[in-house]
Parts: sequence; structure tokens; C-alpha cells
Amino acid sequence: MSETEPKHRRISQELMQMIAAGRYAIGARLPSEAQLVRLHGVSRPTVIRALKDLQATGLIERRMGSGSFVRRPAPAANSARQLGLLIPGLGRTEIFELICGELASVARAQNFSLLWGGSEHPRHDADLSLGQAREICDQFVGRRIDGVFFAPFELIPRREEANREIAERLRQAGIPVILIDRDLGMFPKRSDFDLVGLDNMAAGFLLAEHFLRLGCERFAFVARPNSASTVDARIAGARAAIANHGLELPPNWVNLGDPTDVRFVRRLVAGRRWEVLLCANDHTAAELLGTLHREGHRVPEDVRLAGFDNVRYATLLARPLTTIHQPCREIAVAAMRAMLDRLADPSLPPRSQLLSPSLVVRETCGAYAATGGGRKR
Repeated sequence: MSETEPKHRRISQELMQMIAAGRYAIGARLPSEAQLVRLHGVSRPTVIRALKDLQATGLIERRMGSGSFVRRPAPAANSARQLGLLIPGLGRTEIFELICGELASVARAQNFSLLWGGSEHPRHDADLSLGQAREICDQFVGRRIDGVFFAPFELIPRREEANREIAERLRQAGIPVILIDRDLGMFPKRSDFDLVGLDNMAAGFLLAEHFLRLGCERFAFVARPNSASTVDARIAGARAAIANHGLELPPNWVNLGDPTDVRFVRRLVAGRRWEVLLCANDHTAAELLGTLHREGHRVPEDVRLAGFDNVRYATLLARPLTTIHQPCREIAVAAMRAMLDRLADPSLPPRSQLLSPSLVVRETCGAYAATGGGRKR
């Protein structure tokens, strides 16, 4: 386990592994908060947060004045309850690998196995076509799977129609669907499926506000055509922050194109119209940074740059990337809880759970170029 991982996370993962291994049986009492403090050499609030993580997954229950106890899993019709993952962008979107890994962990704790696409093993090169997604839906229906976590398609034409087809196929088979990260259609429209993800409008606001406080006034947003609805929410949040400062945005401030296309990038930076380039995600920002560098433009000296997601390579670029952190563990826990609630009561109204973003400041925004440091806010 990484030494940089939060202490509460290490404690909750260790307890989860002990429970899964049978060290603590159903109904068994876990060590007290005081015992865990001494055992791990951490503060009491850290231990409390670790126990709350386990409680959120439904793995333990905390009884006032008595302690924390391992919960009995929800009754199952058979011993092989299964949930499915349908993640078309798994091979090219790092946050989905992180979220799905965490989902696998919390699913095991609830006595579910998790199928990645049509198999029981992760497909890190997965980049599903619509036809493949239909085939996987048929497999899920044939297996009588209990529920599916679905991250809708992006970057394809008529994606809303394709996403709704997939979700409706599953629903008509009586399989609950929890949407991960994004809704089926364009922001701000909302479908009648449960959704768990980042509060992307708040994230866009937070990122733009950071640059506004640095004195920036001329913003452009860069995204690929047919991007997910999350990108529209990020654009709306950035627009709101800029408007709050009394600034007007030109009609062409949103630029859709390929960040590796030299002609697109040359048009983007011609005349130095923009002080800040906000990118739809870290992948777009990283590709744009490379193209800018090859064209002789310096970041952040000539133009400032930022992304969204805080993926691993954000720190490995020539200039570490200012970005918005995605709380992948928390998204997975919330998604599992939403699935359990939906399985327990299919009549519940559709719900959205949007988690709070946090800002990670690094060199590309120009604020800490001298030290190269980065921090969350």
C-alpha cells in the first residue's frame, strides 16, 4: 500500500482485509477506537474516519457505547451474487481504473463478485464499441446479474441515444443501473437513473476562481468534440465564477478540437488572446502542453494551463499540472451504497450524489512556479 495514501484509508483497508479473511467474523466486535489509536500510532479523528469509511460500505455497524461490529451481509438468493461494470472509457480514462478498483473492494466486502465488462478480470485496454456494449448487456441479462455500474459513452456521435439504449436494455431486464461520473445526455438534463460522481459544476467554479484570484481575466476552455456531460458542467461552473467577477466571456471562449492537432493549437494561441487555458480533463491538458511546447510556447510564462481529475501522470509532466482532484474512493463507496439501496427498494426515486471537488495547485497555473510545489485546497 502506498506510503502517501491517507492514514485513515490504510486503516480501513487493513480492517477490511482482516474481515474478508475471517479474522473478524460476522457479529464480532472490532478493536476499540483507543486500541486502534495505539496500534496504528494515529489520532482518534483518523481512526473515527477509518471506521466511518467501513460503516459507509455497510461492512460494519457502530453501536453507541458498545463499539463497532461486523455486519451480516444482506441476504442473497444464491451464493454468487454478481454486479457488473460497463465502462466504455476504461482503457483511456485513468480515474475509471481507480474507481473500479475501489468498487471491486467494497463489492467483495458486501459478498458480491464484480464483473468487468463480460469477464471477472479487469480489462485495462478496454475501449468498448457500442456493439460490444450491447453484447455485454446480453451477457449480463443472461447471467441474471444483480445490478450494473455504467459510465455512459462519450466522444461518439449520437451518444445520448446510445447511452439510453444501453441503460434501458438493462432496466427492461429488471437490472438496476447506477450511473458513474456522468448522466446519459447533455448537461443540465437529468435522466431517471441514479447517478454518483463529482460535482463538476462546483469543480469548474473552483478552478476558474483560483485563476481569477491570481488576477487572470482572459479564459478559454479546451475540449474534444462530443465530450461527456461532465465537461458541460465544468464549463458552466467556470462561466459562473467568471461572471461573478463582473467579466464577460467572448462567444468563442469554448474551443473544441484535438489538442495534438498543430493547426488547432496555433489558432487557439494566435495573438495571445487567452491568459488561461482550462482543459476538459488532465489527458487533454497533457496533450495540449506537449503541443504548446513543440510550438515554442511556454507554460505558465506565455499561457497558464489546468485540467481536471488529478490522474497519476499529472505530476510527471514537464510542468506538473494544476488540476481538480477526483475523490475516487468516496465515489466508489457512494456508488455501492446507492446500489444496495436500489436493490433493497427499487421504488426509490432517482437520486444524484455529487461529491465535493478539491483543488490541486501545481506549476502550470503560475502561482508556485518558483517552488514547484503542489497542494490541495
